[in-house]
Amino acid sequence: MTIRRLLPADAEAYRALMLEGYARHPDAFTSTVAEREALPLSWWEKRLDASAAADQVVFGAFDGDVLVGAAGLQFQGREKARHKADLFGMYVASAVRGAGLGRKLVAALLDEAAAREGVRVVQLTVTEGNAAAQTLYERCGFRPFGVEPYAVALDGAYLSKVHMWCAVAALP
Repeated sequence: MTIRRLLPADAEAYRALMLEGYARHPDAFTSTVAEREALPLSWWEKRLDASAAADQVVFGAFDGDVLVGAAGLQFQGREKARHKADLFGMYVASAVRGAGLGRKLVAALLDEAAAREGVRVVQLTVTEGNAAAQTLYERCGFRPFGVEPYAVALDGAYLSKVHMWCAVAALP
């Protein structure tokens, strides 16, 4: 199993993996299969911009040549928020869960955030009640700082999101 930054050439595999994730775990994502399926491949390629200054990066976990996991990092562009990045779109295929890929993906993103000039904090949200995901993030150094009620509407129900953060550089 290897972890590496995804590139535009990985867009089709990334799209397929994430559509699987949205379908299997609709409560874990704010995006739906229908929303993302409708987007052109160029949208997925743009998300995998390979430039050093890209405003988002996505790392993938590979079993041989097969993409089996992914997670992204969105860097804030506004002047007062440039010290923050947001972890998004974490998904590991069920067939390979338990092999430590989630932890390796999060570690790769934290390393990427720490290497970006000025970034001090990575934030994320996790659906309240998703103990496995929250425990993974806590083991990677994230701490909860609040719960957003009614964060996501799904099939007539409302789900809350736990907000978490992790320092990746010394804070003043």
